[in-house]
Amino acid sequence: MTCSVARRIEWGTVSSTSTASAIDPIAEAAPLSLCAREPHVPADRLVAEMVPPPRFDSVRFATYIPDPNQPSQTEAVGILEGFAAGLGGAHAVGAPKRRLFGRGKAQKTPTGPRGVYLDGGYGVGKTHLLASLWHATPAEPSLKAFGTFVELTNLVGALGFQKTVETLSGHRLLCIDEFELDDPGDTVLVSSLLGRLVDAGVALAATSNTLPGKLGEGRFAAADFLREIQGLSARFRPLRIDGEDYRHRGLPEAPAPFSEEQVTKAAYATDGASLDDFPHLLGHLARVHPSRYGALTDGIAAVCLTDVQPVPDQSTALRLVVLADRLYDREVPVLASGMPFDRLFSEEMLNGGYRKKYFRAISRLTALARDAKGLVEGPKA
Repeated sequence: MTCSVARRIEWGTVSSTSTASAIDPIAEAAPLSLCAREPHVPADRLVAEMVPPPRFDSVRFATYIPDPNQPSQTEAVGILEGFAAGLGGAHAVGAPKRRLFGRGKAQKTPTGPRGVYLDGGYGVGKTHLLASLWHATPAEPSLKAFGTFVELTNLVGALGFQKTVETLSGHRLLCIDEFELDDPGDTVLVSSLLGRLVDAGVALAATSNTLPGKLGEGRFAAADFLREIQGLSARFRPLRIDGEDYRHRGLPEAPAPFSEEQVTKAAYATDGASLDDFPHLLGHLARVHPSRYGALTDGIAAVCLTDVQPVPDQSTALRLVVLADRLYDREVPVLASGMPFDRLFSEEMLNGGYRKKYFRAISRLTALARDAKGLVEGPKA
């Protein structure tokens, strides 16, 4: 199926396909299209980009504003500041000096938890704190890595298990955002990877909405992989962060979807905006590996979507979750017509094993939709 957008609006019919310029005199001014992109990301870029995303470039512990009604947030800042300070020196405390590609034998194997695990609901600032930890750790950027759980598993897929171990073994810190185990294969893979990295002296930090001992619950037969899950849990010191979603603290409700004509006009009026039909975009995501969704959005100033409707199945929904995460990381506003974002996922999905992923996607897309209001309404006087 060719993925294109063609809309009859007052100034004519425009297509976002690559051949449009040959048949339409105004196509050169047409918006970009995510559907027209098929990025190829080399493995070395996957490693180089393991840093906090643009949204979290400037965050620090000092810029985190704890909710005065949630003492666990203030406590978390203090614990993480101490954790970062303890990562000074050539390598993680109690670990051997950095070895090129992991060669040589460790003189001492760390005992006990070698990391912290930030557990809490949506929008309590876990990623802000995780990125602040990365920034506060006294090491060159090349000696510390930051990525989502999906990006970590994608790295293993691109480099291979042993090369990933060699590449990350010399790091002082590995931060894993949105830690979730969705299948038995990932459970065994990540358990083995983190075990090797901890033995090499790498400190770990992770965020999730699920306590370490409960990872995988509701998704697969977790009891069959209890040993691996318990092994993962032993790597971390859980740190609970209570609170409500900051994206909704004192903020107006998410805007209702705009009309198709409003979305299309805004796409044409916004430099660097993309314009796609939502069902076609979902089909295109199935043909692009999730590890490339970040590259898919490179250079996009705003995403404009027409005909937003409920996702048809779980596989499609999970791909949309990854895209929502990448757009949120990059602070790309999303303007849409059709159904509101809180109706993307069925009740069955919202009550199933991936419900936390779906609620996170709704929360993030809602925030991006609020950011996009100005594309239609214009700046306030």
